[in-house]
Amino acid sequence: MDNEAVARLAGSGVVHGSSDDPDVLDFSANVNPAVPDGVAETYADALDDSRTYPPEDYPEYRHAAARYVDCDADAVIPTPGGLAAIRLAVAVTVDPGDRALVPAPSFGEYEREVELQGGEPVAVAHDAVLDRDPGEFALAILCNPNNPTGDAYEPAALAEFAERCRAAETPLLVDEAFLGFTDRPSLAGEPEVVVARSLTKLFGLPGLRAGFAVATGELGERVRTAAITWGLGWPAAAVGAHCMDSPGFVAETRDRVTSERERLRRAFDADPRFSVYRPDPPMADESAPFLLLDCGSEAGVEELLARARAADIELRDARSFSGLDTHVRVAVRAPAEHDRLLGALDVRE
Repeated sequence: MDNEAVARLAGSGVVHGSSDDPDVLDFSANVNPAVPDGVAETYADALDDSRTYPPEDYPEYRHAAARYVDCDADAVIPTPGGLAAIRLAVAVTVDPGDRALVPAPSFGEYEREVELQGGEPVAVAHDAVLDRDPGEFALAILCNPNNPTGDAYEPAALAEFAERCRAAETPLLVDEAFLGFTDRPSLAGEPEVVVARSLTKLFGLPGLRAGFAVATGELGERVRTAAITWGLGWPAAAVGAHCMDSPGFVAETRDRVTSERERLRRAFDADPRFSVYRPDPPMADESAPFLLLDCGSEAGVEELLARARAADIELRDARSFSGLDTHVRVAVRAPAEHDRLLGALDVRE
């Protein structure tokens, strides 16, 4: 990649939302407001271990991840967050001049990572990606459930696309950052598929920087070889394993997100200022922890953001996503926080 291209990418950071102001109620980042019991104690216990290097193979973390997504522990590659897993997958599959299939609107880093490898990202509507011929691309990328729309692919259709990718000898990268909020099966362990998982969202710990990739066979060896040694510190490895072994917390979170998401949907649906995004087949409505709202105009977006900020509430301006010039994304959080949000926006239930 030439210096001009590097400079352009360096200045094109993708906006993720989230506020670092502790006095602001943050609905811009899709992070669980709760964390599993025992996280603080587990973190503290890991400080003593931090005086030594962690084991390069992270056995406890890998086995916890394998139980979490139902795959072979040997296929788990620990990474400092889901984005690190995405970077590894793109780095070992995309060469300069290659074309990569990316969904739109979706997570902006897919295009960025492809371009960093000198490849050409080809954006396709996220609900039409499964209709494309994977043989046209060096890599196909999916986000399941998709960010920022919140819809998930039907498992049978997704499995069929993965099979077509294998037949075309095109690796498939599936970002499952939000799949833990649903009871849908993971593609972890499928041949010629790289699954990227993050512990940021479901377990409410974005600063921990813990995630993993899952890949098998020769593709898995390439991802594993590209991963940096000691990619996780002791605290991230210990806390991450503890979180993934917390099925009760996961079940409670899924129930809360499902019910509160429906509560917000009903409230916003009843307000003429907004239109709540709903998927069409072959996508299916799911329990991703956010809603996508169409405010009708850019002026409507500005008015909504201003009203929220006046009440010390931060929403996600979705105009940074391709094609969403009139949209705002709202995270699903806790009931009392939703009371405050709806009151501040003058949305009646």
